[in-house]
Amino acid sequence: MEPIDILTYMGIAMAGCALVLAFVVLVNFARRIIPSLKIITTPTIKLPKIPKIKKKKSKPKRRTGTMSKDTASEGITFNDIFMFMIAVPLVLLWVGFAGFVIHTGLNNSAVLENIEAYTTLIAILGGPALLIIKDALDVWKQEQAEKTAFYKVKAQAVIDYNDAAQKQAQMIEANDQSHEHGKKVKK
Repeated sequence: MEPIDILTYMGIAMAGCALVLAFVVLVNFARRIIPSLKIITTPTIKLPKIPKIKKKKSKPKRRTGTMSKDTASEGITFNDIFMFMIAVPLVLLWVGFAGFVIHTGLNNSAVLENIEAYTTLIAILGGPALLIIKDALDVWKQEQAEKTAFYKVKAQAVIDYNDAAQKQAQMIEANDQSHEHGKKVKK
């Protein structure tokens, strides 16, 4: 199989991915506009109710390791499905196709004759892929800013705690000394 054929098949695969992306976006848009429209439905099965078993009382669990009820009940959103089914493969396909065109173009002069078509396809896929990458970097920057702010607050809390502990230790020592000498400390 020649590199031109492989590139052609990869181009067809990318066009198919673009069509799937367009279909998913249109379906989601239609669902938001017409709430009663249900294109993809899942059958519902009614299961018999299971009787509840009384639990023994146990020690209360620590709250530090648990998520809130709101966070735990969010579930999978359309954006999660979009990212894992469309965005991630699109970016990987774009990078892979661009690398393959460069590698094949360096080794085969026939690819260089059709390089405009391949660069056009790379550019078409590169637009959405770059937007996805930019959004991912923006989310990462926001997470880093939140971590930095958290550590600043935490460091200030440690400083305040150490200062209060030192003042308390000094006050206890001063009270012990005044008690020992029979003097009263004015508050």
